[in-house]
Amino acid sequence: MRLLVIEDEIKVARFIERGLREEGFSVETAADGDSGLVKARDDTFDLVILDVMLPGRDGFSVLRELRASGAQTRVLMLTARDGVQDRVQGLDLGADDYLVKPFAFAELLARVRALLRRPVSDEPALLHAADLQVDLRGRRVTRGGKLITLSAKEFGVLAHLLRRAGNVVTRSELAETVWEDLPNTPSNVIEVTVYHLREKIDRGFSPALIQTVRGAGYLLQKS
Repeated sequence: MRLLVIEDEIKVARFIERGLREEGFSVETAADGDSGLVKARDDTFDLVILDVMLPGRDGFSVLRELRASGAQTRVLMLTARDGVQDRVQGLDLGADDYLVKPFAFAELLARVRALLRRPVSDEPALLHAADLQVDLRGRRVTRGGKLITLSAKEFGVLAHLLRRAGNVVTRSELAETVWEDLPNTPSNVIEVTVYHLREKIDRGFSPALIQTVRGAGYLLQKS
């Protein structure tokens, strides 16, 4: 697996690079946003570890340009800022996960491995069912032409249900793919998230798309 680390703090970059190499990964580094974007675009990496605060082009700008080019490379963002808005901005721009500094290498490694388990495919950027449309790259959701605002977890659940439309999705499957099962996600957390998602997606619209399959999980109707 080839990983790219875009990090301007030399000690942090070396710490990450050394640890990942010891785990058997091939690692390249970049110390600023501009050179990092060039490498991310020109080479084939399985995952990019991207710091937010970078000289020149910042991490958000790098991510925005990367996604605008159509790249589906997995991206794990790093930041020293623990504000909710910063995390939301990164996820809305297309980051796959977010880790706040300082962090233990064991947690970084666990998140890297979880992301690498996710398949990267040539799936369409736009998913839909009935009058519901989800733009995966722009993270934009509409139903009946009405814009719907979702949290990061609600968006993740909806995207996964759409990918598996017509099939039952278990709670354990959602825990593994959306919450990455770190730590084991309580069932009630998933139920509350699906409840809020259903309130936003189905209330006031017809037909109701998200169904609960008793004793099994959830199913999103194809139409």
